[in-house]
Amino acid sequence: MSMTNKSNKKALAVGFVALGCPKNVVDSEKMLALIAEKGFIVGADIDNADIVVINTCGFIQPAVDEAEEVISRALGKKRKGKIKKIVVAGCLPQRQKQQLLQKFGQIDAVVELGQRDNIAEIIENLFGDSQMRFYQSPVGWTDNTQDDTDRLLINSAHWAYLRISEGCDKFCSFCTIPAIKGKFRSKPLDNIIVEANQLASAGIVELSVIAQDSANYGKDSNQKDGLVKVINELEKIDSLGWIRLMYLNPSGIDEILIETIAKSKKVVHYIDMPIQHINSDILKRMYRSDTKEKITGLIEKLRKSIPDCILRTTVIVGFPGETEKQFAELLDFIKEVRFDALGCFAYWPEQGTKAAQLPDQIPQDVKENRREELMLAQQKIAFAKNKAHQGQVLEFLIDQIQPDGLAIGRFYGQAPHIDSICAVNNCKAEPGSFIKAKVTGYQDYDLLADAEM
Repeated sequence: MSMTNKSNKKALAVGFVALGCPKNVVDSEKMLALIAEKGFIVGADIDNADIVVINTCGFIQPAVDEAEEVISRALGKKRKGKIKKIVVAGCLPQRQKQQLLQKFGQIDAVVELGQRDNIAEIIENLFGDSQMRFYQSPVGWTDNTQDDTDRLLINSAHWAYLRISEGCDKFCSFCTIPAIKGKFRSKPLDNIIVEANQLASAGIVELSVIAQDSANYGKDSNQKDGLVKVINELEKIDSLGWIRLMYLNPSGIDEILIETIAKSKKVVHYIDMPIQHINSDILKRMYRSDTKEKITGLIEKLRKSIPDCILRTTVIVGFPGETEKQFAELLDFIKEVRFDALGCFAYWPEQGTKAAQLPDQIPQDVKENRREELMLAQQKIAFAKNKAHQGQVLEFLIDQIQPDGLAIGRFYGQAPHIDSICAVNNCKAEPGSFIKAKVTGYQDYDLLADAEM
């Protein structure tokens, strides 16, 4: 008997696990909306679901390990009869294809990225006569961008991600993204603005603009100043309070973009700029077009043009051939430049990348020790910067009110789900409101503040 009729679907609850980066969150939100539109119940946790959809990341081995752990947990519940069907979607199927079915034989469907918009029909097929278990991306799926409108937001009712492009053409020697996501392709500007207006109409007051490289927007179609055009159009949306630019590779940040950010009334003065390293030889082996001189000059220019700019970056330690001297150069640079926020990753030799084939791979314990040393140095910087905020009155966006009445918010220098937060006392505002509060102290990475009465 088929279970695809409407009345039976309403009795089936779908538990959704969203793993990975903000781009994956957008895909998860789109899939959830499509599943709900078909009449399935969404929002169940993994312990109480009939169907579990796991949207995976496959960027680096730790992400693969996390995905496999979630899959194993779901399969354990399926063997006990608590879960009927398990669907694994996203980057990991795109990268590993049939290996997932070989390793986890009880998975009911493996769904590649290009099949995202068919997720509801795929779930329906699980209860029909179809024997299909592997849903491969169609030929040419990387020639276009996907429609991200009509999403079911999972993070917040007042902030959301806005994806402006997909894929990447950089081909950094350590990165799997081009192999997983395909070539770089910008979403048409009109589509971006339709989506942004839809989000704003739904109550979103902060948009985090995301892409693999946001600064590269429009260059695949020979547009000049593409991201500036996006900014100018987004600024016309009256109800938006903050526009946050994420993932700006240094090579794409020019004077026009800097000037646009500096003069903007909505783009927050927050630059997320992954440098990956500072030694020019390492950068060359990473296939990065940057050099130490270029990065240093850009940071000086940013801080001169936008004095209150918050700088966030990511770096990789333990890249093949990284000497103690080259690591020390990176460590000294971090101490000197004093980034406001920093993420550090120990290098992983990902299968299929150029860097994995390089000689002089660094032992894992050495990589981890270097990562710990660098993050301890950054911790001192972050705590000192927090201390410097004491006494300042800042504007905060309130994210939530806890049961004890304490408000959790962020100032413009704190990106959602990535950076620290601020605990605000005496706050009477609702989530999604902007308030003024005086910073009274800090607890580790988080700020403490009192709302102005």
